[in-house]
Amino acid sequence: MTDDKKMTAAIAAVMSYLQDEEAVYAQAAMAGMLQAPAAAVSAADILKPWAMSGRQAQMQMRNLMQMKTFHRHKSF
Repeated sequence: MTDDKKMTAAIAAVMSYLQDEEAVYAQAAMAGMLQAPAAAVSAADILKPWAMSGRQAQMQMRNLMQMKTFHRHKSF
């Protein structure tokens, strides 16, 4: 029973977050239409969470390799 409540709460939180993000982008798009094209939001200014996640994973793997976390399995 509590698992269903937790799942429902998690889904509701994600949906709320997505709706908030959609509203922010819609406002930015409307502001871009009202302003001059030079003042519009560029692609570099938009947050890219998947790209950030990928870079973070690469940096973490590099850090683990530098700390020599991974060892070769020696077979004789």
